[in-house]
Parts: sequence; C-alpha cells; structure tokens
Amino acid sequence: MMGPTLVDRWSAWAPQLRSILRIVAAFLFIQYGTMKLFAFPGPLMPGGGTVPPLSLVGIAGILECVGGTLLLLGLFTRPVAFLLSGEMAVAYFHGHAPKGFWPVMTHGDPAVLFCFVWLYLSAAGPGPWSLDAWFSRARRTPESS
Repeated sequence: MMGPTLVDRWSAWAPQLRSILRIVAAFLFIQYGTMKLFAFPGPLMPGGGTVPPLSLVGIAGILECVGGTLLLLGLFTRPVAFLLSGEMAVAYFHGHAPKGFWPVMTHGDPAVLFCFVWLYLSAAGPGPWSLDAWFSRARRTPESS
C-alpha cells in the first residue's frame, strides 16, 4: 500500500494557506488605507498630505484600515470580507473602469484582485489561523470545573 502522494500532502495545507493568503492580503490592503488617512508609508495625494476623512476616498481609507485590520486578525472575516469585496468593486467601477477597459492600464488591477480575494474569503472563511477559528474552538471546548 502506498502512502499519501505529494499532491495529497500539499492539499492538506490548504486551510493554513488560506490563512496566509488572508494575512498577507490584509497587510497589503491596510497600506492603501494608511496612505489615504495618514500618508504612511507614503502619501496618496499629489504633493503629500492626506484625504478628507469624510470624502469618498476618506471613507474608503477608513474601511481599508479598520476592515483590513479585522481581516488580518481573522475577526468577523466573512461579513467584513464581503463588505470589502463590494468596496473594491465600487472602487474599480467608479475610479478605474471609466479610464479604460484594461485594469492594468488604469491601475485598477489591485482593486480587481482584492475584490475577488475578499469575495473568496467571504465564502471560504478565514482559515484555522484566525480569531474566528479560535473563538469557534473555545465555544466547542467544554469548560473544566
């Protein structure tokens, strides 16, 4: 009898890789928000500075900072990812699509990619390395008295 194949062993890592995808994507996503709100790691606005917090771009920055942090931690992953997927769809169709068809030419490719990564995570969940998974395990574990 043969043991598990390389594909079987690699496939067994799918849940952990989903967590890594969520963590790395959220880390990158947060930076778009901090650029808008804090000009960190660099300014988004020409000439430096930040965007007005209650402008459309400012609200997007708040969603990216707060939502990205929640996704980084894996907390409320499914609803937050769904909300942010919608935000990225709006960002693409409002800010990038009017400039042309090809996302790479309109600098809309990050919005498209984030949209579909968040949509995937809204359905697939955060993976095992998340606060959502930790709270779920804690609820199932009987308390010792």
